[in-house]
Amino acid sequence: MDSILVTGNGELNGQIPIAGAKNACLTLMPATLLSEEPLTLTNAPRLSDIKTMTALLQSLGAEVSTLQDGQVIAMSSHDLTSHTADYDIVRKMRASNLVLGPMLARLGQAIVSLPGGCAIGARPMDLHIEGLEALGAEIELKDGYLHAVARGGLKGAVHEMRFASVGATENIVMAATLAKGTTVLKNAAREPEIVDLVDCLRKMGAQIAGEGTSTIEIQGVDRLHGATHQVVTDRIELGTYMLAPAICGGEVELLGGRLSLVGAFVEKLDAAGIDVEETAKGLKVRRRNGRVQAVDVTTEPFPGFPTDLQAQMMALLCTAEGTSVLEEKIFENRFMHAPELTRMGAHIDVQGGTATVTGVERLKGAPVMATDLRASVSLILAGLAAEGETVVSRVYHLDRGYEHVVRKLEGVGAKIERIKS
Repeated sequence: MDSILVTGNGELNGQIPIAGAKNACLTLMPATLLSEEPLTLTNAPRLSDIKTMTALLQSLGAEVSTLQDGQVIAMSSHDLTSHTADYDIVRKMRASNLVLGPMLARLGQAIVSLPGGCAIGARPMDLHIEGLEALGAEIELKDGYLHAVARGGLKGAVHEMRFASVGATENIVMAATLAKGTTVLKNAAREPEIVDLVDCLRKMGAQIAGEGTSTIEIQGVDRLHGATHQVVTDRIELGTYMLAPAICGGEVELLGGRLSLVGAFVEKLDAAGIDVEETAKGLKVRRRNGRVQAVDVTTEPFPGFPTDLQAQMMALLCTAEGTSVLEEKIFENRFMHAPELTRMGAHIDVQGGTATVTGVERLKGAPVMATDLRASVSLILAGLAAEGETVVSRVYHLDRGYEHVVRKLEGVGAKIERIKS
């Protein structure tokens, strides 16, 4: 297995280009199943998860090809040959469950394996099932597969979700675009990736209003047509690289960044002593004089602090002045990076869903192991500011969510290399 060697090397300066959003692209790709006409995505990230979704769509009979060094994905689902999403593909990535709604809407049936992904807690499908059943689907679980059928097609309904789940919102919205009548989805998730999905669906002919709020209204149409859509900037990659100069010092400009994508995150950075300035090209980040200050963080659905930036923020707070409390409210079991940071000299006490971090002046390099996607990059960030060498193993997690991480960090002066197994 490959590993990444990081050597603490002082300040970082320069520019880092931010890719299209992984979570947005993985949602947009299944939208091709809603139409017989081509759907083309630009600004696509080049990640292993995208390859997994490509394989899943192709297994259903969709044609998928990548152009322009992988940054353009051209898809066509004019002749679907299967309605079964097999375990061997779905187990690799939880976003695979997003084919359920589109297949139900267009084909009237779907068989989808329960999803996999990072080991950061349960990813239940109950909210997806409840929403699709409200639209008239009949769904049962058999041998690890969801067997879903919509006899006579899906029908619009008013449905309020028990929790503002991003994935369930996306699945229900896609399904409702071809349902008969009007669907009103209450307590919907508000993430930018959902706004981006609705923007794409609207280009395909969907009639949707209210995206970005807690109530989304979808007027079903008979068919959707083809479209070309640019994937929104990845706010999690953006936030991750914003933390690099915050941890190491220096000044880095994140090309393509927008404050609207990371508002709550920037508020915490400001409280910690980090300046963020909007520029013509993106966002510029620099640390103020002295050590970073401790801040408390609670993860919440958008527009709150993202759970996908919690591990990276913990890396910053490991060297902050004072004691910080991080409360994880989205996923259980998402502090698995804490013991690895402790190996580097961090002082972290985890009790259930709360981690108390008492800052130290300097971390020390050590061999550490990535446990999930965001944990892997948090260890790299910590290594950039640590004394000596840090070797991060099991970095296959990293390839799921960050393209060219070594190249991007090298470009701003980091001493980092990938070691092939």
